[in-house]
Amino acid sequence: MPSYWQLLLLILPVFALIGVGAGLRRVGWLTAEADASLLKVVVNFLYPTLIFDSVLGNAALQQPGNLLYAPIVGFVTMAGGIGLSLLAGRAVGLTTGHGLRTFAFAVGIYNYGYIPIPLMTNLFGKESLGVLMVHNVGCEAAIWTVGILVLSGLSLKEGWRKLFNPPVAALAIAITVNLLHLTDYVPGVVRDVVRLCAACAVPLALLLIGASVWEYVSRPRALIDARITPYACALRLCLFPLVFLVAAKFLPFPIELKRVMVVEAAMPAGILSLVIAKHYGGQPVTAVQVVVGTTVAGLVVIPWWLKLGLAWVLPA
Repeated sequence: MPSYWQLLLLILPVFALIGVGAGLRRVGWLTAEADASLLKVVVNFLYPTLIFDSVLGNAALQQPGNLLYAPIVGFVTMAGGIGLSLLAGRAVGLTTGHGLRTFAFAVGIYNYGYIPIPLMTNLFGKESLGVLMVHNVGCEAAIWTVGILVLSGLSLKEGWRKLFNPPVAALAIAITVNLLHLTDYVPGVVRDVVRLCAACAVPLALLLIGASVWEYVSRPRALIDARITPYACALRLCLFPLVFLVAAKFLPFPIELKRVMVVEAAMPAGILSLVIAKHYGGQPVTAVQVVVGTTVAGLVVIPWWLKLGLAWVLPA
């Protein structure tokens, strides 16, 4: 069983890369003008190669339970988190037009991508990482339907369109190849190129996250709000992890999905909420207060939740 300090050392490189990204923005080597093009490369090319590499030939995804339950768990936990956060925001006095919708959206969206990916790989290996990728389809579905409805009031039709994207296409292709037993027919050179590209996805994404956050870190007064940050941390880092772990412990899921839930239980709010809040008329400052607050506190809290999950949900 890894100790708290061993688990902390697993997550420190992730946060260190985010810090490097902030430093690169500070010295002008990673400019704001480069963000949009690099983000397109990460989301539309590198991240799909990571998904394809993780899912192709993955033995854990031969189990129907992982293919069926993983996206359902992703959708329910994400949509449920957004709904509960909306109720909690109203209870503490937030109102529509003054941060309520953005608070609910930002707190409900946990980091399901670039922080848990290296943690899953280091703790459990490639098979469980593939299940995480399938789980993330449910997360995406919740964000672009329930999440967008809560944040902006857009129609379900507009939200569903967002699900037809390169990462989902890469997942669908890889699963199809697996189910048709065509894995051995994928040329070795193709797999090598995909693997090299996949290795770039997480580091570049973390650098971009750090660069984006720096814009707000340079204005520290905007980072904390007495009505936003404490309640965001209480929900995202205390209540929701407990719910995740109880569900993982007692529901009859495959072991690989339980591992995904243990890691996701510990995650802070996702940086994606900041990007979407900007685009869909939310309040980016509220999203930043949620993301930065839960991420900084997560440095201390994440190893504790991981340790509890490993000991209670996944005993050796």
